[in-house]
Amino acid sequence: MLLVQKFGGSSLADAERLRHVAELCRKARAGAELVVVVSAMGDTTDSLTAQARSITHEPPARELDAFVTTGEQQAAALLVMSMEALGLPAVSLTGWQAGILTDARWGDGEILAVDPRRIRRELSRGCVPVVTGFQGVCPAGDVTSLGRGGSDTTAVALAAALEADGCEIFTDVDGIYTADPRLLPEARRLTAIDTRDMLALSRAGSKVLHPKSVELALAGNVPLRLLSSFALGDGTEVMLLPESGRPRLAGLTGRPGSGRITLAGKGADAAALSEAALLLSKAGVAVKDGALGENSLTLTVAPEEQKDAMRIIHNGMIL
Repeated sequence: MLLVQKFGGSSLADAERLRHVAELCRKARAGAELVVVVSAMGDTTDSLTAQARSITHEPPARELDAFVTTGEQQAAALLVMSMEALGLPAVSLTGWQAGILTDARWGDGEILAVDPRRIRRELSRGCVPVVTGFQGVCPAGDVTSLGRGGSDTTAVALAAALEADGCEIFTDVDGIYTADPRLLPEARRLTAIDTRDMLALSRAGSKVLHPKSVELALAGNVPLRLLSSFALGDGTEVMLLPESGRPRLAGLTGRPGSGRITLAGKGADAAALSEAALLLSKAGVAVKDGALGENSLTLTVAPEEQKDAMRIIHNGMIL
């Protein structure tokens, strides 16, 4: 069994959390071959970007990528040190060492191919490869960054290339909810969500998983699981569900202040759009616009009424 695990910056923010993640990896390694992908620690990427812009307001894109991607290299090396201290053999690999080939779009590179031979060699030696997320190398041999959320994309791309049995994304939330629980406390955690519905929510503004990573998971049929690195739990599985097990509406999201509310699910059709508009109308909330998308529907209300409108639709159509 081969497993890819990705740990976000909040999971690696300091020495204590690094040791905790190393222990999680040690436990996972007991039952499977393991590849780990890391983001930069805490707010390192923001700090590095600010440092570069303190030199010049418009740093050269190539050099900015070369600079900000050092955050992931620090995290990977420190995590390997933490793992080795527990007796778990590991090795840090940069994006280019891990065989991640991208185009040359600085700041928002696309993964073109993955050559996993170095990773397989390290696995055959009994090591855990700890790969820097968020980065690759373009055909000219230069480091490129994958844009925000790029570590998720790295993890899914590696899982697909290695034909892994699963890809686990560890973060500071314990799963995927029917809505943002910080906005709607009544939102419930999902045990599973269809990849198509997760993609619709991600594209509409949900911050749980980056759209590129979900697109890759859908294209490569990679099963994902979102878990918390801070609390034990089963998290939420992201996979292609049978239609019989796929809910009519899986959840909703909205970019704060935009007035836009997007619902995702197999039943996100014209009838559901009319139902949502009627619910809001009865509550005195005017709908300015409505549109259908792939596995989604979107309504637009006044920005100041967005949160109330989300609660009305969520409680009336999803719960």
